[in-house]
Amino acid sequence: MLGPRLPSPLAQVRDERFGRHGVALLLKRDDLIHPDLPGNKWRKLAPNLAEGDGRPVLTFGGAYSNHLRATAAAGRLLGFPTVGVVRGDELADRPLNPSLARCAADGMRLHFVDRGTYRAKDDPRVLAALLERFGDARVIPEGGSNARAAHGCTELGRELRGRTEVAAVACGTGGTLAGLAAGLDPAQAALGVAVLRGGFLADAVRDLQREAFGGPAGRWSVEDRFSFGGYARTTPELHAFAEDFEDRHGLPVERTYVAKLLYALTALAREGAFAPGTRVTAVITGRPEPEAARHPPRS
Repeated sequence: MLGPRLPSPLAQVRDERFGRHGVALLLKRDDLIHPDLPGNKWRKLAPNLAEGDGRPVLTFGGAYSNHLRATAAAGRLLGFPTVGVVRGDELADRPLNPSLARCAADGMRLHFVDRGTYRAKDDPRVLAALLERFGDARVIPEGGSNARAAHGCTELGRELRGRTEVAAVACGTGGTLAGLAAGLDPAQAALGVAVLRGGFLADAVRDLQREAFGGPAGRWSVEDRFSFGGYARTTPELHAFAEDFEDRHGLPVERTYVAKLLYALTALAREGAFAPGTRVTAVITGRPEPEAARHPPRS
C-alpha cells in the first residue's frame, strides 16, 4: 500500500523578502506525502493507477524525470512492471545518472529513443510500435499529466480553500496547475511557474482542463520567465538562491522545480506583483536527491 500522508502540512515561514511588502509566504509540504512518491507525483499517479490490474505501465520522461522515478517506485511498491521511454538515444551507451539509476534499481526497464521519435511519442504509429515491443501496457503520458491526473490534483486546491489568496506551483507539463486551479475557491488564484522553455504551458493547461472538466476551471496564470535555461538546468545564481533559502528556513530545496518556484515568487514579491495582505502559498512538490544537491546540473 502507498499510505499517503494527507492532507499535507501547511505552514507560514518568516521571510523579510516577502514581509517587507506585506506578503506572507506559506509552504504547502506536498514533498511529505510519501517518501517515494512525493507531492504532485502521488496526486497525479494515484488516479492513473487506481485500476490496479497488474498490467505493465509504460511512460515517458527525460534523463532527470521525477515522473519516471515516481512511476518506477510505484511499480516496486505495488508489484507491476514499468517501462520508461527516455528522451535521448545518445544516453543508451553512457553510465546511468543517479535519477535513471534509481529507476533501474526499482525495476524499470529503460528504453532510449532519439529526440525526433520522442517528440512524436503521441503519434499512434509510435505508440503502436512501443506496445508491439513491450506488450500490452497502460500508457501514462509524460509527466503523468492527463485528465485523471488533473482530477487527482483538484484535492490539492481543496486543501488550500480559505487558507491562501495565491497558490503557486512549478510546472512541467501542466497537470498539477490544471487541477489545482479547479480545486480552489473562485476568489483564489493559482500561479504556474514554468520550468521548461517554449511558452507552451498555458495551452497545455487549457487542453487538460477541457479534457478533464469540459472547459476552463478556476483562476490561473502562467509565469514563463524563470526556466533558467530549461528543464533540469540551473545557474550559479539559482543554486546560490537555493542554498540561501535552505539556510534561512531549514528546507532542502529541490533544484529542478522547487528552486525555480521559490526564486520566481521572491522576484514577483520584489516587483510588487502581490498586494499587501496577500498570503502566497508555494507548493513544495519534491525533495532534492543527495547527488543533485551536491552537483546540480549547469546550463
